[in-house]
Amino acid sequence: MIEQTELTVTKWNYKPPSKPIEEAEENLASSISFDVMKKRAADKKGIACRFTCQFIFEKELILEYVGEDSYVIDLQDVIDKNELYNMIKNSFSKFKDKFDLRKLGTVLQYKTLAAIDEKRYDLDPVLLLL
Repeated sequence: MIEQTELTVTKWNYKPPSKPIEEAEENLASSISFDVMKKRAADKKGIACRFTCQFIFEKELILEYVGEDSYVIDLQDVIDKNELYNMIKNSFSKFKDKFDLRKLGTVLQYKTLAAIDEKRYDLDPVLLLL
C-alpha cells in the first residue's frame, strides 16, 4: 500500500520588491528545482519529494518557497517508473496548489508556476532506493 502524506511548506520567504514589477516584468525570473530523498523504517520504505521555487526580480530574491511531500510504501510493494512519475506529478500538483493559495496578496498574485516535466528526470537511481 502507498500512502501520500500532507505537503509541508518548509520555507516561504517573501520580500516585496523595492519597485513595482509591472514596470519591468521582463526582469522577473523564476526557477524550480526538485530533489528526492530516501526514507526507510523497519516495516516501511518511501521517498520524500522536495520542490524549491525562487522568484528573482532584478537580481533580488523576492520569494523562496520550499515544499516537501512524502510517500510511505509497504516493503513488499514494488514501484515501477510510471508509478514513480505519477507520484512526482501528484506531489508537484500539491506544491503548485499551495503556491496558488499563498501568492494571494503578494506581487506574484498573477503569476503561476511553470509546469514541471517529470519525464526529464532520470528516475532509475530513485527506483533503486525503493
